[in-house]
Amino acid sequence: MAVEHVVVIGASAGGLEGLLQVVEGLPADLPAPVFVVMHIAPHRDSLVPHILSRRSLLQAMHPSDGDELKPGCIFVAPPDHHLLIEDGHVAVKKGPKENRFRPSVDALFRSAAYTFGAGAIGVVLSGELDDGTSGLWTIKRLGGTAIVQQPEDAAFSSMPRSALTQVEVDYSVRAADIGPLVAMLARQPLTGAPQPDAEFFSRLEAELDIAAGDFAFDRGFTRLGQVSPLSCPECHGSLVKIDEGNILRFRCHTGHAYSSEALNRSISEDATETISQSMRALEENAILLEMLARHLDKAGRGGVATKLSERAQFAREQARSLHEWVLKQEQITETIDRSVQEQ
Repeated sequence: MAVEHVVVIGASAGGLEGLLQVVEGLPADLPAPVFVVMHIAPHRDSLVPHILSRRSLLQAMHPSDGDELKPGCIFVAPPDHHLLIEDGHVAVKKGPKENRFRPSVDALFRSAAYTFGAGAIGVVLSGELDDGTSGLWTIKRLGGTAIVQQPEDAAFSSMPRSALTQVEVDYSVRAADIGPLVAMLARQPLTGAPQPDAEFFSRLEAELDIAAGDFAFDRGFTRLGQVSPLSCPECHGSLVKIDEGNILRFRCHTGHAYSSEALNRSISEDATETISQSMRALEENAILLEMLARHLDKAGRGGVATKLSERAQFAREQARSLHEWVLKQEQITETIDRSVQEQ
């Protein structure tokens, strides 16, 4: 039987329970393969296929690169590998991280959109930040169907809210209702899909090649978007800015990709780490100066000791100012994140 539809599901923090509810609602005769990306620790054995198989009528597995697409199978991304659909087969690749993760929900969704067009059914479940939004946008751009778990039904609402805000979603339902909905959609005949311009397809092909492990510089990364003054937090390479409707994201010449939210989080964390290191250095400098001042004072060099004590006090004041900045920055970030989640 020719496979006309594919179901791709993305989840992160708090997403396992929602994922279990989805697969429990999938029938044994589902006429489409199911692909799942869930963010887990890169060097930990994944029990997700075993857990899903116990709760579903379908068999879940970690696939190998090149496996055949089979309706009614649940293919789960192995830890630290992208899961893609490539030339009508399953692709398991070690391409660059996207949104600081490998596997990437966006990379899977783009490959489904490119391969299946209107037959792609994308599902975004619970998670933090916004992985899946760009990929879901691509699925819609190529005529596929977008489904998002209701934010109030999700343990972490950031991923669902981001998708609902930036993508013209077809359905927003509880996780328990997604399985039957997917089963119904997978049996519907395909309709005509929009045909984006050649430039869009060229960029999509380049990004799929990058996710599969090709060097982004060789793919002409500057053609993906406009070169920005920003640098990649991971490798410090130049970033190009990519516009997708209301979505703004970035990719560097070694291939790392970021949504604007993920990039902002990385830059903020780098800034906090740098300031924390500076604070530690200032505190150690103050300690050393105070030790020297006491030593010189005992040696009868009180004038020099006083000057060193003054320098030590100045270093302590600088460290205290940096500490206050870090605390204020954390408060501001928490306030903004809470405001975004409530919108």
